[in-house]
Amino acid sequence: MSRGKRYEERKLNKKKVFAVILAIVVIIMSVFIIRGIFQKESSRGEIASKTYFSAYKDNKWGVIDENGDTVIEPSYEEMIIIPDNKTDIFLCTYDVNYDTGEYSTKALNSENQEIFTDYTKIEAISNHDENNNLWYEDNVLKVQKDGKWGTINYEGETILNTEYESIEAISGVENALLVQKDGKYGVADREGRIILDTNYTEITNLGKTNRDAYIVKDDTGLYGIVDSSKKVILQNQYQEIEKVYGNDLYVVTKDGSQKVVNANGEELLTQGFEQISAILKTKDQGVIYISNGKYGVMSLTGEVLIEAQYDNLVEAKANIFIATKGETQGIVDIENTEKVPFTYQTITYNETGDIYIAEDESFNSNILNSNFDVQQTGILIEMNTDEGYFELRQDEEYKYYNFRFEERNKTEILSNNTLYLDKKDNLYGYVDKDGNVVVEYMYDDATEQNEYGFAAVKKDGKWGAINNKGEVVQEPIYNLDDYLIIDFIGKWHLGKDLNMNYYNQE
Repeated sequence: MSRGKRYEERKLNKKKVFAVILAIVVIIMSVFIIRGIFQKESSRGEIASKTYFSAYKDNKWGVIDENGDTVIEPSYEEMIIIPDNKTDIFLCTYDVNYDTGEYSTKALNSENQEIFTDYTKIEAISNHDENNNLWYEDNVLKVQKDGKWGTINYEGETILNTEYESIEAISGVENALLVQKDGKYGVADREGRIILDTNYTEITNLGKTNRDAYIVKDDTGLYGIVDSSKKVILQNQYQEIEKVYGNDLYVVTKDGSQKVVNANGEELLTQGFEQISAILKTKDQGVIYISNGKYGVMSLTGEVLIEAQYDNLVEAKANIFIATKGETQGIVDIENTEKVPFTYQTITYNETGDIYIAEDESFNSNILNSNFDVQQTGILIEMNTDEGYFELRQDEEYKYYNFRFEERNKTEILSNNTLYLDKKDNLYGYVDKDGNVVVEYMYDDATEQNEYGFAAVKKDGKWGAINNKGEVVQEPIYNLDDYLIIDFIGKWHLGKDLNMNYYNQE
């Protein structure tokens, strides 16, 4: 399968000459070794410095790189899928028959060469989280040959043989592939490890990772739970099993009624509720239950801790709940004491920072500490748990804070930037890290540089872009008022559908 990546004259010192020659030989050998490493890396795509994006122009799809240069000319009717934008594997769909559902696929590299040609079809394995955000499973592609599906990695190496009727991701779970063989389902991962044998008529995830257990249905039509080591947790004897669990407790339906059982199948809570929506995080404490359409909290002994009075109830952390009343949200504790008033449109809890984000109907957010005190207010732009900071827009300026609510200099946060957004006399410009003006204050709105060195600038109601030197690469000509995020790569601006993650030229 082909793959598509003038000095004073002195007497010679023979020992030194030999040493120099030897050093040169070593250098040459090193060059060849390094070159070989890069060539090996290139066999699966460009080296890691390249980044690729789907691009849309004149109703056709192509590919651009992080400089905005065209890699694949926009010429395809269907969007080109890039499963990993650091690797030059571009999946093209063509000859689509919308009446019969038939279509053809091929894979290209950055040289526009067809790769992985041994297969009749090659596709990325798409997945979605609970908010319907799209991603593709990493370093794995599904391929079809002789009507059967298997998987390969980005090097083209076989992972799963082409012997399955179907291969799909288990929704919301990374690295868990639902495989079908002889009409039965099992689970495999992207390295080819069989997590569950193909013995079941139905499989769904219980938790959020591939290491969590799975809800399985067998030929009896009843459900049980099997963990990722193939150990049976609950026998197949239930009419239904909810994706609600914790502390070795599970919510099942048996004999027509819902119950809370432990890993031994012992029934712990069987009445006083219509439905269980969550197991509390504190061991043996209880559940969030629903009665007459309202949410409350009940212990495992059946004692009501919070009467069913809320339109929704979500445990943020032990003994603390985000509660909904009508169209507003607040926070209460296990004793139903109000900690945050019901004046917010939404409240979310960030576990890493141990902070609460309470947003009103105008998209202004109060950032609260663990004692529910408001520490900062503004429009939340980013919550970066990896780097431990959040960005707010306050009084038309962008400010950064760590999780101790200390303001941080943007040159610390955006350490790779060459330009920094600045504001003067209600107009935006850019300065360097020393505060020297690089781009004059002339724009009505603007963004910080993105990771590829481009920044979006707005003038007279239209958006354009500058590069990392402050040079205009796209004059402001685009009306992007309906776009949630304004971002440019060269002359290309981010598409309106964020889930598709493509760049557009109109």
